[in-house]
Amino acid sequence: MSAMRFTVIDGEGAVSFVGPAHALKMLAAACSRRPADHRALFTLAADYDADLAFRLREGLTALEAGGEPAAPGSEAGVGEVIRPFRVVDEPTQRRSMEPVRAGLVVFNLSARRIVQVQNSYANLQRSDRGRIRRNGKPTRALYHYELPPDWSIVP
Repeated sequence: MSAMRFTVIDGEGAVSFVGPAHALKMLAAACSRRPADHRALFTLAADYDADLAFRLREGLTALEAGGEPAAPGSEAGVGEVIRPFRVVDEPTQRRSMEPVRAGLVVFNLSARRIVQVQNSYANLQRSDRGRIRRNGKPTRALYHYELPPDWSIVP
């Protein structure tokens, strides 16, 4: 399983995390349901991979309670999620734009744009399907999504 950095921008700023590359389609599917912010994005993503969404929300809760972000050199192992961090200054901005293994994708919820800065995992489509995951494993059940017309994918 490959890891990828995801940075999510909304009206509150930006959060970034490293997670399994399959989260790419999962987050795109959640975007198709027009989330208002990163919290709503992660809540919607729970329909596709409840465990991953739980770890993301848990990491945000710890961060908002004053917890420490992941160590700067940390990388996710198989199935791991590195706790999200807020982009608040130049060092966190640089870190939020550093690809890991399979790349970096930015989900700009405010601009309704998904930017594939570097993506060696899979070409993200406007309309696609993915496997629902339970207990960290893919099931036979599929989800389908289609991004609304006002959303763009770059490049």
